[in-house]
Amino acid sequence: MNPIELVVTVCAVLSPATCEETHLTFTSSISLQQCTMGAMPYIAQWVGEHPKWTAVKWRCEYPHSRADAGGSRAG
Repeated sequence: MNPIELVVTVCAVLSPATCEETHLTFTSSISLQQCTMGAMPYIAQWVGEHPKWTAVKWRCEYPHSRADAGGSRAG
């Protein structure tokens, strides 16, 4: 089993232009596509625990695959 990250872009309910990414890490043997397709229950749980935020998009990736060149990208 390998770590896999569900990366969810969330925006503030009262300020939809205020967005950020949250990372949920799991250990699983599923593919990235399976992760993306099965993400809704985890996203719903997170949003239920953080009612001031709404999920607008998500993706799955392997933690080691992130190529961070030292810059940041605004959503």
